[in-house]
Amino acid sequence: MARMLKAALPVVALVVLGAGCSSAQGQDDQRLTERRENYCTQLGGWQKTRNAAAEDAPDPDEYDEVGAAAQDVLLAMRPLRDEPVGQGRTLGEATAAATENSDPEAEGLAVRYCGEVGFETLTR
Repeated sequence: MARMLKAALPVVALVVLGAGCSSAQGQDDQRLTERRENYCTQLGGWQKTRNAAAEDAPDPDEYDEVGAAAQDVLLAMRPLRDEPVGQGRTLGEATAAATENSDPEAEGLAVRYCGEVGFETLTR
């Protein structure tokens, strides 16, 4: 009986450790999905705000909604900044170029990223 218990104990320990790892992996995957969704939501919000502002006459005394929306996108991008988006660029590089330099190619890369991670409907 003692011999069987000694033999079974390492197996039980491995099963418990393995279950803990898969649970942690599931949480990491969920967190990554939430971050991607937040990023794509913010990117779409910035696009909508920017497009609406382009239709209005600029008012220098008005709150810079486009700038604030761009900051929201940049904050949402931070945990994802190193993700590749193509053409040798990262999500951080593409987002900064799109929001700060009005780079349509970079914006296209960011939008394509959102499509590839399943959130294409959140962007314009």
